[in-house]
Amino acid sequence: MATRYGGKYSPDGDGDAQTPASKQQKRIEVDPVGGRANVLFVPAIVLVATTFSDGPWSLTFGLLGAGTLTLAALMLREGLKAEAAYHARKVARRPAWPRKMMASFLTGVGAAFAVMAHLNEGAELVAPLLYGLCAGALHLAAFGIDPLKSKGAEGIDSLQQDRVARVVDEAEKHLAAMRDAMTRANDRTAAARLEDFQDTARQLIRTVEEDPRDLTAARKYLGVYLMGARDATVKFADIYARTRDPQARADYLALLDDLDKNFAARNRKSLLDDRTDLTVEIDVLRDRLSREGVRLD
Repeated sequence: MATRYGGKYSPDGDGDAQTPASKQQKRIEVDPVGGRANVLFVPAIVLVATTFSDGPWSLTFGLLGAGTLTLAALMLREGLKAEAAYHARKVARRPAWPRKMMASFLTGVGAAFAVMAHLNEGAELVAPLLYGLCAGALHLAAFGIDPLKSKGAEGIDSLQQDRVARVVDEAEKHLAAMRDAMTRANDRTAAARLEDFQDTARQLIRTVEEDPRDLTAARKYLGVYLMGARDATVKFADIYARTRDPQARADYLALLDDLDKNFAARNRKSLLDDRTDLTVEIDVLRDRLSREGVRLD
């Protein structure tokens, strides 16, 4: 789909605004799935094509193998996405269940079915089992295992972790819905402003993840305010896609500016509170050491 160009010297551009390229340099993201995972959908297609006309034995095991291999490829994609999200956060829980390891197991089962599809009926099962073990081991060696433990969560009880995880997941859903809705508006400047706001919102999300004590103060921002921003983005995208109304565009950009400033202020306050807590802890420790007769220069 063609995308309308917008920049400093465009008819609908902002003269003092940054170009979209300069804004988006810091947002370059690499797809965690990649070609290695996508190519694993090919064996299922080849298996069906080579067993479709070889009789009921081959067809049955060919379809079983193709379905299992396809499920393994889908499982691997989700596992790679979950692993990328885990590494992107300073504080993260381990994935609820090991998708990549499950994909390796399913790949081994699918390979065993594929070998059985090309054997004569009643043949021994040793060869399929060996091929299955080799395929599963190679898959595990190529893609590795899932993260098996949480990180950065020392000293944080599981109840706080669960509360933060629910709020963060809901906030990420709102941000994703805003991004999807903005594609309908087909406006580069509005999309760039929205991404700026999303970056600010994610900074607040990371602050809350690192210190769940900030959740109470930030919950309204990550819940109610983001939900309102999502609804406003959906309405703006629908209206602007139909009418290209400049006033609606100006009002929406002003809303994003206000939201960006408020979220940034909330994040700065959270960081300032953390620094104040550290200062209090240091002063208390100094007093205790002084009472013990220890003098600090």
